[in-house]
Amino acid sequence: MHRILVVEDSPIVRKIINHVMAGFPQFKPVYTTTLAETKALLESEAESIFAALVDLSLPDAPDGEVVDYVLNNHIPTIVLTGSFDTERREQLLAKGIVDYVTKEGRYSYQYALGVLARLVKNQKIKVMVVDDSATARNFVVGLLRLHLFEVYDADDGAEAIRVFIDNPDIKMIITDFNMPRMDGFELVQHMRRKYDKSDLIMIGLSSETDGTLSAKFIKNGANDFLRKPFNHEEFFCRVSHNMDFMEMFEALKDSANRDDHTGAYKLSHFNVQGDDMFERALASGTPLACAVIDLDDLSEIINEYGPEAGDVVMEQVSSFLVSSFERFLLARAGTELFYALMPGLDNAKATAFVERVRQIVGGKFIDLGGAEVSLSFSAGVSNVMGNNLSELVEHAHQSLLRARDAGGDLVIGDD
Repeated sequence: MHRILVVEDSPIVRKIINHVMAGFPQFKPVYTTTLAETKALLESEAESIFAALVDLSLPDAPDGEVVDYVLNNHIPTIVLTGSFDTERREQLLAKGIVDYVTKEGRYSYQYALGVLARLVKNQKIKVMVVDDSATARNFVVGLLRLHLFEVYDADDGAEAIRVFIDNPDIKMIITDFNMPRMDGFELVQHMRRKYDKSDLIMIGLSSETDGTLSAKFIKNGANDFLRKPFNHEEFFCRVSHNMDFMEMFEALKDSANRDDHTGAYKLSHFNVQGDDMFERALASGTPLACAVIDLDDLSEIINEYGPEAGDVVMEQVSSFLVSSFERFLLARAGTELFYALMPGLDNAKATAFVERVRQIVGGKFIDLGGAEVSLSFSAGVSNVMGNNLSELVEHAHQSLLRARDAGGDLVIGDD
């Protein structure tokens, strides 16, 4: 839950914001109506505030003084104002506000909250800026950091490739056209040999007057193009639009890779992603743990209560497993069997983690409409890599067999 400071003296506007924010369950509004109230709150709670929606004119701060105060507390700030003033807007953007929104109707508030939702997502997104001009590069880097992206930079295409090799989870590259060694066109062409538009967003930039540059960038594989100089809103609308497209595509692809019944990934997805994890762990020398999890009592529950009860139990236990292994890779490998890969964990830590999950699962009671049942699982955990992913999984499976032989409801790691 992210706490959002809302500085607004109008009861009507507060009511509208409260109503619109109900559609954003990740946010909890904290209201103040004056500069004095805002100061009192932030003196003790500034670190707990994720971002702020701030009215430009308050009874004790008619000239936007509250904006300066909130920004000085390093809180991302969206200004809400009753009228559009170009000069004031430029001044506020120069101070580092996230956005400038006029109160023109319900959509204005939905837009502002959409920007806040984008900020939450941006914290986990890596972006690279490529430009041989340090001034231009730093300007774009600053804009992106203002919107909470994790930003990398490079001074030409060749350097950008090296940065990307070290950070293959970069989701967006914003590149200038005219650069030494490798220009923007060449960089786009190089990256498109391996990465589709839905895997890596590339946005071209240029201050040159050639009217065909935008078409050339797009034809070479760029997702979008912006001509310098660009304004703050246009830049972030393009960036956000492209990120929204990528996330929508990733959600569709993710849904297709998941088991309809349990929500866990399909075994085919586990094999593809697992091979990649295995190779990266092998190349870097970092640990990779595999767990094979078997639900102990599901067959007995089905025999006693029927297949529908088995479905209820499977859905609830699977949902918990998917949530528990969210930062790892979990897949359904059989009717009662799950595989998990845990990069970065040695065998002791991985076994302890799976054991904690087992204890929580065993303590849960599932209501079957008059009867309550609990379900345990057995698991084997291994970090013995072998020559490929299959051998790692097999080592974990052997540990599972030992757990079963010991009576089940047990997690066993490597000897």
